[in-house]
Amino acid sequence: MFRAGIITVSDKGSQGKREDKSGPVIAEMLAGAAVSIVETVIIPDEVEQIVAALIRMADEEKLDLILTTGGTGVSPRDLTPDATRQVLDKEIPGLAEAMRAASMKITPHAMISRAMAGIRGRSLIINLPGSPKGARENLSVVLPALTHAMEKIQGDDRDCATPL
Repeated sequence: MFRAGIITVSDKGSQGKREDKSGPVIAEMLAGAAVSIVETVIIPDEVEQIVAALIRMADEEKLDLILTTGGTGVSPRDLTPDATRQVLDKEIPGLAEAMRAASMKITPHAMISRAMAGIRGRSLIINLPGSPKGARENLSVVLPALTHAMEKIQGDDRDCATPL
């Protein structure tokens, strides 16, 4: 079983002025995917705090998967991709591209998403939208590839074309 953390990035959520609805949606979706949620946090849209949470979950907690929700748009306070970029060792653009492509079938606003995905150490990090609907739609797109991606990041050297 893989271990995961969820970081909700929300000024209002971190101040207790808004209920986090996206984090629980993400946790519910991962429950059936052999992924155990070991930590959830709600932090404000501050680059330093996002960076610190990502580094702690990847480097200290050694989580296999870290999902952020919120802060992926173009508003002045949408800083999650900027913080994520600072901590990644490698980007995985295909995950974000797949999420945007699928979301474009639902809303033209998907094209302004700045969400990204990548690897820090042995942790897979993926930015998801902040709305429960957007988080669900985007996670459902990448969910089928997560186990394989995490196995490879952890060092699985099996040929990708070889059946299990």
